[in-house]
Amino acid sequence: MTETTALPPALPAAPPAPRRLIPNARSRAFDAYLALWTGLFGLAIPIFALVGSPRAIRAATRVWVRGAFFGLRAIVGLRHVERGRENVPEGPFLVVANHQSTWETFAALVLFPDVAIVAKQELLAIPVFGWYLRRSGMIVIDRASGGKALKEMIAQSRATLAEGRPVLIFPEGTRRAPTDPVVFKRGTELLYTALGVPALPMAHDAGAFWRSGAPRRAGAITVTYAEPIPPGLSAAEFARRAEATLEANKQG
Repeated sequence: MTETTALPPALPAAPPAPRRLIPNARSRAFDAYLALWTGLFGLAIPIFALVGSPRAIRAATRVWVRGAFFGLRAIVGLRHVERGRENVPEGPFLVVANHQSTWETFAALVLFPDVAIVAKQELLAIPVFGWYLRRSGMIVIDRASGGKALKEMIAQSRATLAEGRPVLIFPEGTRRAPTDPVVFKRGTELLYTALGVPALPMAHDAGAFWRSGAPRRAGAITVTYAEPIPPGLSAAEFARRAEATLEANKQG
């Protein structure tokens, strides 16, 4: 009788590593890169405080954004593509954009060089970024001041357009999920009627790749410039047309 040796039962195969671990690791690596990159610009604050004009500070901010986007491409694999660039008007104009993430606030600084973004005062508290924001000629308003904030926004926007710079506003007022409908808060339509310039709808799907509390995802954010809305429409007609245009194009 031949003696046999019993083999131990086979061990179950190890479960595959969750796919989300790689995006999480890349997103955390990008956060570290962005913190380091931002810290370098923080070191330049004393120099700009002494000799930096708003134009020079805006130029430095564009360098910072391009460096951040380099990190996004190299570390996360996230880039952006543009459609309808031929629709961007010449001369002064107002940009209205949907708001899904932090990405589009950064991107606006390079998509529209010398743009003045209508921003809430709370952003001034962000280290480094808030300093550059305050001194780069952006339109910073205190939303809690109601009608005073609207008057100040219109006055600053007129002054900005007179310098030949475009003005950009996020009419929804806060970041919204990609599936939420585009609904303007009151104020943007009054800004449009007061300025009397074309309004360029800029739609994007950044929220599908960069959302608060979630890891950034690889892919391509699509930015779409729709046909400009001419000046002279009623406030209600402008809001209706702009909301519909952004809604129709925000999915990329």
